[in-house]
Amino acid sequence: MLEEKNDNLLEADGSLENNSLELNQSDTIMETETIDESNDSVAVHSIDENVVTLTGDELAHDEPTIETENQSVLNAITEANAEESEDDTLKERHDIPMQDYDTLSLEELVEELKNLVTNEKVMSVKDHIEEIKKAFLAKYNHLLEEKKEEFLAENQDPNEEFQYHSPLKTQFDKYYSLFRDTKNTHFKSLQTNLKTNLENRLAIVEELKELINPQENIKDTLKHFNDLRERWKNAGPIPKDKYNHVWNNFHFHVENFYDYLHLDREARDLDFKHNLEQKQKIVARVEELVKEADVNKAFRELQDLHRIWKEDIGPVSREHRDEIWNKFSDLTKQMHDKREVLFENQRGTELENLEKKKEIIAKIEVLATEKVNAHSQWLAQIEKVEALRAAFFSAGKVPSDVNEETWASFKTAVRNFNSFKNSFYKDIKKDQNDNLSKKTALVAKAKELQESTDFAATTPIMKQIQDEWKQIGHVPRKYSDKIWKEFKDACNHYFDKLKEQKNEENGEEVEAFDNKKAYLETLREYQLTGDHKTDLDAIKLHIETWKNFGKVPFPRRHIEGKFNKILDALFEKLSLSKKDTDMIRFSNRMDNLSESNDTRKLDNEKIFLMRKIEEVQNEIFQLENNIQFFTNTRNAKKENSIVLEVRKNIAIHKESLDVWKEKLKQLRNLKIE
Repeated sequence: MLEEKNDNLLEADGSLENNSLELNQSDTIMETETIDESNDSVAVHSIDENVVTLTGDELAHDEPTIETENQSVLNAITEANAEESEDDTLKERHDIPMQDYDTLSLEELVEELKNLVTNEKVMSVKDHIEEIKKAFLAKYNHLLEEKKEEFLAENQDPNEEFQYHSPLKTQFDKYYSLFRDTKNTHFKSLQTNLKTNLENRLAIVEELKELINPQENIKDTLKHFNDLRERWKNAGPIPKDKYNHVWNNFHFHVENFYDYLHLDREARDLDFKHNLEQKQKIVARVEELVKEADVNKAFRELQDLHRIWKEDIGPVSREHRDEIWNKFSDLTKQMHDKREVLFENQRGTELENLEKKKEIIAKIEVLATEKVNAHSQWLAQIEKVEALRAAFFSAGKVPSDVNEETWASFKTAVRNFNSFKNSFYKDIKKDQNDNLSKKTALVAKAKELQESTDFAATTPIMKQIQDEWKQIGHVPRKYSDKIWKEFKDACNHYFDKLKEQKNEENGEEVEAFDNKKAYLETLREYQLTGDHKTDLDAIKLHIETWKNFGKVPFPRRHIEGKFNKILDALFEKLSLSKKDTDMIRFSNRMDNLSESNDTRKLDNEKIFLMRKIEEVQNEIFQLENNIQFFTNTRNAKKENSIVLEVRKNIAIHKESLDVWKEKLKQLRNLKIE
């Protein structure tokens, strides 16, 4: 909205009557620094330092009378023109739409920042970029708070420091720094030009004062006057705080010159007539703008017309002065009133958006108090909050005076929900840590017994340890693989020794070993034909032949590894898919375990497969949950590279899950003799 600020605007049409002040060469050379708008007076310093002070009322004698309400509108327009006159790139800001940046995701905000910084003039987008910065930091800091709360809930060690790195924040800092550096460079260059232009304009004013010289030929004087006006027109922008001061001073001395032209009224009247025609065209254009549907666009053009009226067009004759100015002023007031109505309508929409956001906050506050005791129920609650979060960001702007308060209420509601959720998972984490302690104790016990040779006494204990392990629940994910490997290795070591002790080399097993050894030598020389189906069938036949030889003595089972190594080389040459290769190898290995009646290893394999299935399922859920924030936005259809990468990762995990499930199914279908 326009601010009501009085800049003591002296209209371009204001002038002195011919008889209002007697001027001569000795008292018309005026210092530009003598106009002091703060005390509403103009001091006229002559060369011999005699001072004549004119009040603002005297200076504006016979100027059009402007109502206070109209004046406040005009002052605001003049102030805006002063700002844009300092830096003409500011005018282009109106051509770049100001989006509702609160509705954009972090990725979209970074992309918009990048586009503005790299494609637009720095001062034309400075307001846009500051709004982007405000929206980005608000969302990023909110995300940071959530990540920290999750970290504290999962990590009990007070010495472990919270750290969070976001590539998006790095990109944002990069482009915002580029904007800031470009703006600083622009300002330095601008200040130098503004200073030079101001000096040039002040020099022109001094030359203008010198024109009032009765001894000079009037024709030469007029030519000099027109040259000065052309130089003034092209003198460039000046500091905005000097804008009114310098322009009013220039117009004051222009009108003094017109008063001086009473010696050549014909030339003066011709110029007055031309100026009147130009101002009438402006008035006619404003009459059209009053009917324009796009109020903001029309008002921006009106502002530019005021600049032209003030800067480019000279005064008109006194008989037309009041009429033309009052008409222009009244039309300006009409335009201002239309824009005020538009602002009021926007305010109404913002109030509606505020109510929507208050309802969303209230719903989140309710969810933050509902008692939930199961993981599946919490997943449903989290999904609801994510949907509400997306609705909040897409609800639109609220009145600026309550924006910070509304955002703070939203953050508090979400924070309370997260605290409630984290409290639940903190308890789960405690249970998992207890389970970790129990399993650690079992690992220690298994390692203690793994070298025992008292198989009769130790075997029942080791089996009991394995049963206890199965009864204990999950441990924290980061310890899961490590502790399982330690336990499995200790158990395998003991039972391998037990198997070795029990296994005696009998005649059939020795014969099977000899047959496999001889077959292995022939297999080393085997070459693929190049036909994929023929070669695959041949490899499967080799596997079947190998199995038909039967079991070998336990101490000589290393030959199975040699056979598998040759198979691996053949599969690699065959260019079989990773999944098919993996399944054939798995099937072969399980058949070997089945033939050896190694139920312990089969049980361990089953436990391992079930655990891997659960881990992959959890990973898929986590990935799907992580992209909820990005997909529940207004521009969800326009997926960014990060979301696409996550979806690709989910697909890979699902393929992996299918393989693990197929292996478990195959294992369960094995027939143990």
